[in-house]
Amino acid sequence: MAETHSNVAYQVMWNRLISVVEEQAQALVRTAFSTSVREAGDLSAGVYDTHGQMLAQAVTGTPGHVNAMADAVAHFIRRIGRQNIVDGDVYITNDPWEGTGHLHDITMVTPSFHDGLLVGFFACTAHIVDIGGRGFGADAASVYEEGLYIPIMKFADAGSVDDTLVRIIRGNVREPDQLIGDIHALATCNEIGHRRLTAMMTEFGLSDLDGIAAFILENSRRATLERIAALPRGQASGDMTVDGFDTPITLKVTLTIEADRILSDFAGTSGLDKKGINCPLVYTKAYACYALKCAIAPEIPNNAASLAPFEIAAPENSIVHALHPAPVALRHIVGHFVPDTVYAALDKILPGVVPAEGAGCLCNFQVSLRPRTDAPAPLGAMRSEVLTFNSGGSGARPAHDGLNATAFPSGVMTMPIEATEHAGPVIIWRKELRPDSGGAGKQRGGLGQHMEVGAREGHEFDFQAMFDRVGHPARGRRGGASGAPTTIARDDGAAMRGKGKQFVAHGRRVVLAFPGGAGYGVAAERDKARVKRDLARGYISPDVAAADYGLTDDEIAAVEKARRLGEDI
Repeated sequence: MAETHSNVAYQVMWNRLISVVEEQAQALVRTAFSTSVREAGDLSAGVYDTHGQMLAQAVTGTPGHVNAMADAVAHFIRRIGRQNIVDGDVYITNDPWEGTGHLHDITMVTPSFHDGLLVGFFACTAHIVDIGGRGFGADAASVYEEGLYIPIMKFADAGSVDDTLVRIIRGNVREPDQLIGDIHALATCNEIGHRRLTAMMTEFGLSDLDGIAAFILENSRRATLERIAALPRGQASGDMTVDGFDTPITLKVTLTIEADRILSDFAGTSGLDKKGINCPLVYTKAYACYALKCAIAPEIPNNAASLAPFEIAAPENSIVHALHPAPVALRHIVGHFVPDTVYAALDKILPGVVPAEGAGCLCNFQVSLRPRTDAPAPLGAMRSEVLTFNSGGSGARPAHDGLNATAFPSGVMTMPIEATEHAGPVIIWRKELRPDSGGAGKQRGGLGQHMEVGAREGHEFDFQAMFDRVGHPARGRRGGASGAPTTIARDDGAAMRGKGKQFVAHGRRVVLAFPGGAGYGVAAERDKARVKRDLARGYISPDVAAADYGLTDDEIAAVEKARRLGEDI
């Protein structure tokens, strides 16, 4: 029977649970082998009750991971079977449909026992650099080509690691030490969460989590429903067209706000793509819910109850509800456009709340390096897989400019050049903000980045492009201008595709420009002092300052003079 405590005590415990899972996440950051986890924070961590309902999530992590993982633990309980859950177990999967959307995410779940009683579960997810198959990219025609599939199973049974599973994994991936290291890091971070939880339970005299779970879920549900009830009732549609792989795709959503729920229906969205940019519903749901929570109830902690009133529907085998065996490796490209699609509809019901469109999907690429084959390679040339996360600009907000080189909606961090170059024989020759890429407006869109990538002497490489916004830049809102599109080419001028594996010969480089966020409001209404500040910082050129914002030649000359003299603008 659950103990009863005062609301104040339960609130203290709730805050403690959030700190427990944050420590869990930070342990993963410190111990992970992959730069995508250590440097970019592409992970999630959470604690769940015995029914698999998420009670708290770490602040560190991505909404795509954590909100998808919110549904995953119930699948683990069902697949493993309650009668087979014992102390010392650790479970694993990378199932795209019962995990977080593609094979490159490992999700691990650990049951937590206290005084011999199952009291809950800890779960965590991390993106891993390689899972075998074709490699991380959109080129596959089915999920079977995309890498090694690990069904929901025991990684450790009562404390004993399954060595056969470890050997199978090691034999099917390009970076076995790195991947097995990441798996052990995931298991370790769950163990740290368990230790902190049992210490908390001892401190507060708890024999189970039933009381605190009920307090968290009831209060979160009530608070979220109050926010929804205060909104105007209505229905509106939004859509967005993006590059796709070979042909453009359209995302469409109809948003319905009712007294006790918000329904997002993606009927009318494009069907499955032949290549690996399809998105399982669990990932679409994760980002649609995230978008609505950001706009409507951002202060309410994320858990099963605060997510429940946001209902998501989509036609089966649409690009946002891909069924097995559709290729889904780059599901993030479509999934990261879901929030801006939802906001296109929400803006019609709640004007002045949501931002303009941003870069959307991450500007990721993976480099598969190897000794040159056109001539003898020097001693020490090596094979290596290097994945790097990068960001374009976010969209301008109703009262603020967009953020430069900042990932929205994923929230992952851009990888430092030093960490990328340490991971393999890759050279980042250039990485800097891209002037004039933010869409003009009363609030300016965030800037994208310039990047130039090559390999060390003696190496050639395959470049896995994972970009969008080449032909469909971010659209402005309320009169704001579009952001700049993505560009990609070799340094000799040869064109390259926005998606797919492409060979880069020894001595050649890839030249990239990542997209900018769109503007919000009419550019003519922008405060001139802010225009001059942007010009002084190099965010905009004199031509844009004059053409889009109306600065005179004398004003531009005064700004440039002040900048030369080091004076305040």
